[in-house]
Amino acid sequence: MNILLFTEADKIAPGRVEITDHRFEHLVQVLKIKAADELRVGELNGHLGLGTILAVNDGAATISVALEHAPPEKLPLTLVLALPRPKMLRRILRTVAELGVSDLHLINSYRVEKSYWSTPALNEQKIQEYFIQGLEQARDTVLPRLHIHKRFKPFVEDELPSLMVNKRSLAAHPGDYPVCPRDIAQDTLLVIGPEGGFIPYEVEKLQEAGCEIVSLGSRILRVENAVTSIIGRLF
Repeated sequence: MNILLFTEADKIAPGRVEITDHRFEHLVQVLKIKAADELRVGELNGHLGLGTILAVNDGAATISVALEHAPPEKLPLTLVLALPRPKMLRRILRTVAELGVSDLHLINSYRVEKSYWSTPALNEQKIQEYFIQGLEQARDTVLPRLHIHKRFKPFVEDELPSLMVNKRSLAAHPGDYPVCPRDIAQDTLLVIGPEGGFIPYEVEKLQEAGCEIVSLGSRILRVENAVTSIIGRLF
């Protein structure tokens, strides 16, 4: 935890919060806080600043907060991702928040197993939990926006074109395609498929929608590695 994030529910007075849950345990057991200590704080979806520990009691820490700084800017990136298996999804959600992706669209694909859509990891509360873990790592406060699309063809035909307006649109897919560009300075939409890539029909539909199909080379990467590698390459 590189920043303590709080919400409206934690406020007990103007400029003062009380932390009582797992965050309190981290403050006491890991950071070993005591009265008068300072730490970095931020309001979820709000500003950043410094907090001063006023009191540490059994199960609660009272903190004075002064928020003076805007959060870091998000990447000019809309990420469209075929739903990965649940264990990997948890890690990717944290990574997406950590890297500063503004919008994440989870979509279906032929190689996405139906059971993935029923995972508890897609529970709204769980998703926010994973996003917050990424924000705490990166010292950010603004949650990514998540959109879920359970049907591939309606998404690509009806929704993807509007998301692509005024963006460079790339779809990463293994094979003999142009090399993924580097350091692009423009709004971007990036599509990443499941393990092993999209099936040919899906690649064709993405091309018809206007996506440039690009490759990282001959190696087949895990989805989580593809996400970090391509985002790092682009930005």
